[in-house]
Amino acid sequence: MKRLHRRCATLPILCLVTLGLATVTHAYDAARVSDPQSLGFSPSRLARIAAWQQTQVDSGAFSGAVAAIARNGKVAYLRAVGFRDQAKTSPLQGDAIFWIASMTKPVTSVAAIMLVEEGKLDLAAPVHQYLPELKDMMVGVERKDAASGKIDLVYESQKHPMTVEDLLRHTAGLVYGVGGTMVDQLVGRRLYGNSGVWRRDRTLADVISELAKLPLAHQPGDVWDYGLSVDVLARVIEVASGQPFDQFLDTRLFKPLGMVDTAFAVPAAKLSRLVDPPANGWGGPPDSVLADITRPTSLFSGGGGLASTAGDYLRFCQMLLNGGELDGVRILSPASVRRMTTNALPGEIRFAGFASGLVGPQSGSTWGLGFAVRSDAAWSVVPGSTGSFSWMGVSGTYFWVDPTEQLVAAQMIHVRGGSGPFQRMFRDLTYGAFRIPDQVNPDAAAGVMRVDANTLAGYAGTYRFASSNARDRQEASAFGGVGLEITTQGGAVKVVSPIKDAPAAKAGVIANDMITHLDGEAMQGRPLNQVLDKMRGPANTAIRLRIMRKGQIEPIELTVVRASIRAPGVDLQLAAKDGKLQVEATGALPVLDFEKGAPIAVVPMSSDAFFVDGGDHTRLAFSHDEAGKATGLVLNPGPWQITGQRID
Repeated sequence: MKRLHRRCATLPILCLVTLGLATVTHAYDAARVSDPQSLGFSPSRLARIAAWQQTQVDSGAFSGAVAAIARNGKVAYLRAVGFRDQAKTSPLQGDAIFWIASMTKPVTSVAAIMLVEEGKLDLAAPVHQYLPELKDMMVGVERKDAASGKIDLVYESQKHPMTVEDLLRHTAGLVYGVGGTMVDQLVGRRLYGNSGVWRRDRTLADVISELAKLPLAHQPGDVWDYGLSVDVLARVIEVASGQPFDQFLDTRLFKPLGMVDTAFAVPAAKLSRLVDPPANGWGGPPDSVLADITRPTSLFSGGGGLASTAGDYLRFCQMLLNGGELDGVRILSPASVRRMTTNALPGEIRFAGFASGLVGPQSGSTWGLGFAVRSDAAWSVVPGSTGSFSWMGVSGTYFWVDPTEQLVAAQMIHVRGGSGPFQRMFRDLTYGAFRIPDQVNPDAAAGVMRVDANTLAGYAGTYRFASSNARDRQEASAFGGVGLEITTQGGAVKVVSPIKDAPAAKAGVIANDMITHLDGEAMQGRPLNQVLDKMRGPANTAIRLRIMRKGQIEPIELTVVRASIRAPGVDLQLAAKDGKLQVEATGALPVLDFEKGAPIAVVPMSSDAFFVDGGDHTRLAFSHDEAGKATGLVLNPGPWQITGQRID
């Protein structure tokens, strides 16, 4: 049995916490701080997380961040950086409260499986067994008249009724109403308009009554499309349990787990800990309604309504990592947790909607019963080992659980759209802080060896690595593209940021541009993966972008010539200087002992092997071609090795 021990005494600090739950009166009690090295982390490399987050605060990307990492049931890192408010007058604390948005969905999913274990809910049962008003929902299908070219929405009956399992795995045919399809537009108008029911003074029952009048976007079971399924599931839980959803979560989940700061609204006594929305707000509904957590609500959204803290959510994750138990309190059986965190999608499933770029073979992931699950050992949007599981919130919140490494991690920020780069950097820095277990440090006396100048000069050059660590393998190769980080917002394609010196940036594309057309085709309502596929193509081929930019009435037409684009990663620059071999990280990520702007002179152990005399004693070994030229570089040869290729 692993216990997740809590809270650092003061923040910001690096910490290793050892506390139980005997008398929980506050999310964070005072605690003893120990050395993260006992959990397999390098303290100096963990500190890179806060340093990177501080650069984001300074640049205005977000006002503040809380990051929490636990391993083997103990908190190895918990630190707050930045400010709680947009005015930057109130320093952020580790117990800050964030709107966690869709990180509510895993909580709702666990609640549903609790009822399955109790025999009160049947995954195979049709949803109308619990919500009869949904029995006769039709499926909306867009059909184009061959003669006129007009597209009409026609209706057909469900071939198979949606099941409770469909709700958990997003195969029910329910959509959010924020895409560009005709069904999306219907849902958006009926739920979120001035007379819609998606308001804090309405209820889940009201939403279900309105949904019953609307069509499904797909036949149940045929398509993974991220939408309102888990909100419907929350209403099913109310009916099956006989309790309002908020009461069920509070009595059956939050109180037993000690999640004392997690709720659908923040009480007045805790408002001083609530983090402000991003400077540009949350946009329109559904987000703006759910994010207004300062006001009481009767709309207990199972898909996105909760507020929480990093510490609370880490306890929820640790319960899952423990196989459904925390501090002697059992929430689920190990078998149920395994079922939730393994693939639940049929082999013939299709993917659609605005989140389809996050789940599926192209993303190296699949979907369980409430979580994205890593399915590809070589590359995945889900961090960690195969079988790791994760999810995120539109507000910028993010978590993952890596059973192989006994790791849970959460990052809490508030941003509006485009949080992918922040997620990727947090995962890279987390795994990049792992120390090699039982590493034998090289003998510094080996430094008396001398390597001749010609040999050192032969090692000089740039070496490229696909990943910054060996425990979160990412082997994404280069592809032909324009070099844009994009997201979808209200069905539109928004530029988060152009990659420096990539074709799009050189052509004049800037952050917050809205891409309306690619090669004359409208992108409104297109799934993110379809937009990305359209942007990609062979290097040296052209693509036309039509862009709308704030402050300009007329669209901007740009022609961009694709080039080879590589995801931000690790480059090491090696140079022979003053009879020594110097190593510096020059790419987007640090790696092991190496950082940008801090070259290190490595010590020779032999003519083709070196080590860092200090820090974590990173070892370097060169590979050669038949002619003896250095062609590759291995960091820490062995089970934890990272292999790079020479690119100059």
